[in-house]
Amino acid sequence: MKSRPRKSKHEPLACLILAAGQGTRMNSVKNKVLHTLLGVPMAAYAVERARDIGAAMIVTVLGHQKDEVTRVLESRFGPGTITVVEQKEQKGTGHAVRLGLRPLATFDGLVVILYGDVPLLRAETLAALVESAGKSGSLAMLTSVVRDPTGYGRVVRDDTGLIREVVEHKDATHAQHRIAEVNGGIYAAPADFLRKATAKLSPHNAQGEYYLTEIVARAAATIGVVSVQVAAEEMAGVNDREQLVAAERILVARIVREHGKVATFRAPRHVYLEATVTIEPDAEIGRNVVLRGRTHVGAFARIDDGVILTNAVVGRGAHVLPYCVVTDSLIGEGAKVGPFAHLRPGTELGPDVHVGNFVETKKTRLGRGSKANHLTYLGDTIVGEKVNVGAGTITCNYNGYEKQQTIIEDGAFIGSDTQLVAPVRVGKRAVVAAGATIIEDVRPGVLAISRVPCKQIDGYADRLAARYPSKKPG
Repeated sequence: MKSRPRKSKHEPLACLILAAGQGTRMNSVKNKVLHTLLGVPMAAYAVERARDIGAAMIVTVLGHQKDEVTRVLESRFGPGTITVVEQKEQKGTGHAVRLGLRPLATFDGLVVILYGDVPLLRAETLAALVESAGKSGSLAMLTSVVRDPTGYGRVVRDDTGLIREVVEHKDATHAQHRIAEVNGGIYAAPADFLRKATAKLSPHNAQGEYYLTEIVARAAATIGVVSVQVAAEEMAGVNDREQLVAAERILVARIVREHGKVATFRAPRHVYLEATVTIEPDAEIGRNVVLRGRTHVGAFARIDDGVILTNAVVGRGAHVLPYCVVTDSLIGEGAKVGPFAHLRPGTELGPDVHVGNFVETKKTRLGRGSKANHLTYLGDTIVGEKVNVGAGTITCNYNGYEKQQTIIEDGAFIGSDTQLVAPVRVGKRAVVAAGATIIEDVRPGVLAISRVPCKQIDGYADRLAARYPSKKPG
């Protein structure tokens, strides 16, 4: 459930997302925030959090590959969802916030500062931060107590426990290095305060940058500072590929943990599950399963080891056996698929359908109770109810220029090693003999045979052996 803070005197809300860096440690031609976690560009997570708290305006500060990042975000959230500000020179987070506040020059409310490379922040955490700032009228910040604070800005408190300032690691004293409470860099504060505080920033520090952390000391001296303490993982930034993968695993674990309240995961640490997937109670998910996109797994369905489902709907009580790949397809109630089946886009399996090992389907519908159990290709095909498709059957649906359709009506029986050359129709309860090549419609109820007469030549094996006297058969 998405959280929403209570109304405060600082509403409406605005959100400022800092994403101007290149991310050189990714060693990629692509901007860091365009790398994906669970199929979603990293920068989109910050936009989602801004939407979760009901931000009336979302400003994103971009630099490297500004146009491409803008295109990706607008394609996901729609034109006009975000306002883009360019930071041409990388002069620190304080400078970025100063630039990002320009479109908010007349905004009178609460501004939340997020980052495009911090994808693990929870909506409820951000809601608590906003509520804390709204109630107190102060600057609210996220902090965490960690075992190893190396590299983090230290949160310095006075004898009464009030936050006085944040000191960056490189500027900290030996005593300050021992402080375990660190700054997450995520803030909520009145817009007017942020405009005044960032205007007074100076680059007098070890990095020669405009540190955003200096606003904490200014807030302590004026409007006050409050903190919301969270787990360190929520504030963790992604700077390289190892951290990207680690963050993705955390996201997956969260999703699995939630679904695991009603469904069984046989190896919860060895599945990949995107946030858009839905799973009904009493479903069972095997090992090394991948569930992507708008996949839905119905109640009592069973997904065995190694299955990959993308935008697939699996009906109640259906069983997908090991190592099947299913994309943009529907599997009906009680249907059985696999092992080693490939359902390509446009496949619709009705209730109680069986599609077996090494069967491939594409843009094909199979009616209730029909079966294609072995080594079969069905493309651009409509199969009725209670049809049996024998091993080695293929629909020849492409002539090099266009796709053609095959229709197999209710109760038909297709023998093994049959080629159905589309466009063609097999009538109700017709029987197509094994080995047939069908190039014309088959009438209902008939037996269709297409075979070359078998000719047997006496003595052939002996004559063949005589041609190779020095070799043994096989």
